[in-house]
Amino acid sequence: MLEGKVAIVTGGGQGIGKHAAKTLAEAGVKIAIADINLETAEQAAAELSAHAETTAVALDVRREDDVQKAFASVADKLGGIDILVNNAAIVPHFRWGSKLWPAISDMPHEFWDKVIQTNLYGTFNCTKHAIPHMETRQGGHIINIWGGGGTRALAYMVTKNGIRTFTRFVAEEVRDSNICVVTFSPRFAIATETAPQEAKDRMPSPEVLGLGFVLSAELPMESSGQCLAFEDGKLVIEEAMEG
Repeated sequence: MLEGKVAIVTGGGQGIGKHAAKTLAEAGVKIAIADINLETAEQAAAELSAHAETTAVALDVRREDDVQKAFASVADKLGGIDILVNNAAIVPHFRWGSKLWPAISDMPHEFWDKVIQTNLYGTFNCTKHAIPHMETRQGGHIINIWGGGGTRALAYMVTKNGIRTFTRFVAEEVRDSNICVVTFSPRFAIATETAPQEAKDRMPSPEVLGLGFVLSAELPMESSGQCLAFEDGKLVIEEAMEG
């Protein structure tokens, strides 16, 4: 069903994004790894090239002009855009200087802005510029990531709950274009390659998400607007809101 389709995975050089890209590539999807770190993106694309055609692009999702150009380049190189995984984000184990995330009373406005612009504005920019390519293909799938916060994850969860609302409304806007837009919830915090060792010791790795992204990219239009999670080898509707 997915053989030959084209996916862009933002933040795909590592962590959840790399897992999404790997499982999609193994399903025969052509993969564009879009990451702010080009070296990381190129390494991931090289690893996945054994499964499918891949390419790597350096991308700061906060910059709308760069998003538009990168997506046009991917569409030209790989033949279109069918799937977008909006994964790029600043996550709670990201360090601000030498410390983990500050409490609101100590939070610099610069830190707040960086999280909001990357997580929420980035999802807006990428969704906006993927839709015209999907309309050309008469359909597509947009998968946004929700949840996974933890201690002092205020700014992060503000963006993630915003993304969940964003998803519901965009889903209705593009329903007639046969574009299925969903949020995918890991349900709990995931320890990626850059997480502190103590986090890796107590949190699951991205592999716990199984084929969740592949199944999300195959969803029928009836699922558009929903929030879903991977459980026992299938997708289930995620009803509860995280705090």
